[in-house]
Amino acid sequence: MGTRGREIVGMDVDELILQLNKLYSDEWLAYYQYWVGAKVIKGPMKDAVAAELLQHATEELGHADLLANRIIQLGGTPVSTPEKWFELTNCGYDAPDDPHVQKLLEQNIQGEQCAISGYKTIMEKTRDADPVTYNLALQILSDEIEHEEDLQSLQEDIQLLLQRN
Repeated sequence: MGTRGREIVGMDVDELILQLNKLYSDEWLAYYQYWVGAKVIKGPMKDAVAAELLQHATEELGHADLLANRIIQLGGTPVSTPEKWFELTNCGYDAPDDPHVQKLLEQNIQGEQCAISGYKTIMEKTRDADPVTYNLALQILSDEIEHEEDLQSLQEDIQLLLQRN
């Protein structure tokens, strides 16, 4: 990283890198949870939900890329092993062992809510200390809020469908 770019960060840069690596770990685990869920899904509206899960998986992978770039800009190294993801994760990994559409939606909504909290926290920490990371977190937070809304809408649609039958 450029020295001036690191100097403008008004907080402990190593601590910031750790927090970003935690979010990075969350994004990789979210990617995999969405991707596997889209493959094994069963139940009503499974095709529509699977398509949404795959779209979200792609977006979570994009978030991991953005975070990796910022970690590198700050002079850090993105987490390099999946084992370390499990050590650092804020949100954990909820394996899609029950492939029913409603269970998968519930799991992924919880994951999005955790991600929203994580990005809100990093925004609070960087608001006045690091505008670059703040803006990055705001961009990703917007996507996570949209994901939560998308999944809750699908959940509502399925509930209405089941009530009619």
